[in-house]
Amino acid sequence: MTLIAFELSGETPEIPTAEIVGVLESENIPFSFKCQLEQVFIIETPGIDAGLTDILASRLAMTRHIIEVSGVSPANLTDIISMAEKVDFSNLNSLTYIVRAKKIKRKSHISSEDIERGIGKVLYDRGYRADLVNPCIQYRAIVSDNTCIFGPVIASIDSSAFERRKPHNKPFFYPGVLMPKLAQALVNIARVKEGSVVLDPYCGTGGIMVEAGLIGASTLGCDVQRKVLIGAKINLDFYSVNYSLMFQDAGSMALRNNCVDCIVTDPPYGRSALIQARSLDTLMQDSLCEMYRVLRPKGRLVLVSERPVETWAQNAGFRMADLFTQRVHRSLTRRITVLDK
Repeated sequence: MTLIAFELSGETPEIPTAEIVGVLESENIPFSFKCQLEQVFIIETPGIDAGLTDILASRLAMTRHIIEVSGVSPANLTDIISMAEKVDFSNLNSLTYIVRAKKIKRKSHISSEDIERGIGKVLYDRGYRADLVNPCIQYRAIVSDNTCIFGPVIASIDSSAFERRKPHNKPFFYPGVLMPKLAQALVNIARVKEGSVVLDPYCGTGGIMVEAGLIGASTLGCDVQRKVLIGAKINLDFYSVNYSLMFQDAGSMALRNNCVDCIVTDPPYGRSALIQARSLDTLMQDSLCEMYRVLRPKGRLVLVSERPVETWAQNAGFRMADLFTQRVHRSLTRRITVLDK
């Protein structure tokens, strides 16, 4: 069995770990939970090959690095060096290396430089060659909760792609939409995978659909505002994803029963929206019943709201799987409700 550590980005305490579990489950990667440290999530798995590592790296939004754990020690320099001396570095052979250390929230009294020098000396004394510019292997030591996790980095996540997909960088911009990093995390929590049919019944300009489509899902979006549907088409065409758009009410969808695998949506609840002849509360209740109807058995809905929706969701037939909160600013806290059919 192999220990794998995910160094988390730290935007929220719970969403990054739920995202990792969602991707592992959607890709049928066997694993068991080992432990959770601040901004570090560790699992045990029979092994992750290069192909699966690439999938994880391409999908995860709130992870920075994925590390194959070679050693664990208390977070003091003597124990860290002692741990490094027991590590088998034979896979290096004639390859070059670099050692990097990260202190989570800088709580440890040890300096990152001392950790890097100490472990680097162990490798140097064994005859291995460092390369600070273009190394073949990066070793990473993460200090969190008085524990040091050490091992080679097997994948790093390119967060610049999410920066390039921010709403104001897209061909069609409309304010008040989710950032792509969060949208991707929610898609992953929904256990979307390549070939999934994913519905966003309040699709707006298509931000969630773009993230699901880039994974390889077939996406379906609905909205009652023609302007934003036209904008969604422009954005979805720009990213060349597989999509269909429908001008229709989320509370009465022209879709057959049990026809979608996953639903991920950010309804306009609590914000200005086009409402036809009924209140936002009524719209939410009606649309939750519709989402339950069109979702396949064992499918998952991930819904963003600004008020509790649990009672309405349970009345529609859903089972609560999880609930996360994310503070946006003083007057707005997002509720991310995960519901299973």
